[in-house]
Amino acid sequence: MMPSLFLSHGTPLLALEKNSYTAFLKDYMKAMNKPAAIVILSAHWESGEQMISAVRKHQVIYDFVGFSEEIFKITYPAPGCLELSDRILTLLSRIDIWGELDDRRPLDHGAWGLLHIMYPEADIPVVSLSINPELPLNKQYDIGKALGELKEENVLIIGSGGIVHNFSHIQKDMNVAEGWAINFENWVEGKIRNWDLEALFNYEQKAPYSLDAVPTKEHYIPLIIAMGAGNEHKKAALLHRSFQYGNLSLTAWKFD
Repeated sequence: MMPSLFLSHGTPLLALEKNSYTAFLKDYMKAMNKPAAIVILSAHWESGEQMISAVRKHQVIYDFVGFSEEIFKITYPAPGCLELSDRILTLLSRIDIWGELDDRRPLDHGAWGLLHIMYPEADIPVVSLSINPELPLNKQYDIGKALGELKEENVLIIGSGGIVHNFSHIQKDMNVAEGWAINFENWVEGKIRNWDLEALFNYEQKAPYSLDAVPTKEHYIPLIIAMGAGNEHKKAALLHRSFQYGNLSLTAWKFD
């Protein structure tokens, strides 16, 4: 059965970088069985309504400015899967999440930035889902639980975000990690390993440096959804952790 993954997507430049994290992404996917389809939830598709992509072939959106021309040449023309999109509508309706299909939504860099590295052939069907940051974290977890049924059908579920992700704090010339960022990551790691949902749902009050690490929830939510998709066995493995720019974490978790 496929795992669910939480993957940090860093900055848009990740798609062009060669570092320990991008090497991990390439090597890990080569070692995994190839999924029949991918469901990805990116922090960069926010919506007050639950949206589900239903395109036949994906376009990409460059949802950023100020980067080199090379990155604007990246495309990711993966096929969609209308049957899977419709199936997700049904699964989410069971938890009173009433979704809508979107036949135009392109992949944002939280999605294509990772997929371009992991599966460069773009030959696996992809369905992307929006994130509603207004939903409480226990409901985000329930979304993951609902999607978890798809893992039995060889569907890879990816939550794309960032555990320590605050662009106002990054130090562009700093090559070591700041203590506060390490501290928050270590706190999250301990709670995940103990499957302490109460703490993870209330990280703002319980975690050290929570407002510095998570100034807004949209990059944290994909972690909770990916974890929810592993609810049946509650087995977590930290696959990779590194830092860029002093405090931007590049973290990968697997949930079986």
